[in-house]
Amino acid sequence: MKDQWRKIAVAPMMDWTDRHDRYFLRQISRRAVLFTEMITTGALIYGDAARHLAYDPSEHPVVVQLGGSDPKDLATAARIAADAGYDEINLNCGCPSDRVQSGRFGACLMAEPALVAECMAAMKAAVDVPVTVKCRIGIDDQDETETLFRFVETVASAGVGVFYVHARKAWLKGLSPKENREIPPLNYPLVHALKRARPDLEILINGGLTTLDQAEVEIGGGLDGAMFGRAAYHDPYILAEVDTRFYGETTRIPDRFEIAERMLPYIEAECSRGTNLIAITRHMLGLFQGLPGARAYRRHLSENHARKGAGPEVLVAALDEMRRRGRHAA
Repeated sequence: MKDQWRKIAVAPMMDWTDRHDRYFLRQISRRAVLFTEMITTGALIYGDAARHLAYDPSEHPVVVQLGGSDPKDLATAARIAADAGYDEINLNCGCPSDRVQSGRFGACLMAEPALVAECMAAMKAAVDVPVTVKCRIGIDDQDETETLFRFVETVASAGVGVFYVHARKAWLKGLSPKENREIPPLNYPLVHALKRARPDLEILINGGLTTLDQAEVEIGGGLDGAMFGRAAYHDPYILAEVDTRFYGETTRIPDRFEIAERMLPYIEAECSRGTNLIAITRHMLGLFQGLPGARAYRRHLSENHARKGAGPEVLVAALDEMRRRGRHAA
């Protein structure tokens, strides 16, 4: 029996999906699965684990993504994350950056499925929560079909039942991480073929999705879920209908002003603890994306949220700008 809570997810994104962004996104959708940024095993084992793993209880369901390739270290890090209350532990087998490659984790692990299986088995033995994988369809000159099927078959043999598949090959030599998000062509049919070959696995598709309509098409075609990346960051309100369209909720869809106003108590509490306003409101710049007045809203935040002592009043004023300019445009 597959879990039904993984239908729509927001991808782990470095420097973006921190605890403030996740709290904000949770005001838009109660059900979308949220991911941390990738956290290396060393950061949890030897660094400030409490800081890296901090989250608000409202963020559930929330997944921690780990970066690493040593089975023992991954098991230890997974145990730390599970003890912190995360709902799932995910291994990064998809990031193409040079820094990640030098640490022997991320997309380069697509070339070592046996090692990944060993890592996943160690993590699975260490925790009671699900352990999952986020991967690419291949790297460099690998044959996509052969690579993806072999990788999933090998890793699934370790007891992994959930794969988030970025339907784009990663080029580890010659392309930047940004180019790796755009240049290699997407191959959605391959992900669907994988699902048909392994209907027992939970397969979610990632890469290039920008609307809920697209997600519905992919899920309607047989996949178990869809994962949004940059689209959900730059235009977060696309998540507003997730709960009703994909989870059958009957709650009223919040409007953008409600969402922003829900953030005010959080901002006040965080700022009183010494958090800089910009750490929170930088994630909110796209809330009114595409609407009249959105530019004025973004400008007011951008010009004021880094100011020393800035607090919730900056967001209130930005919302006033949005209302005023929006009415004028209408």
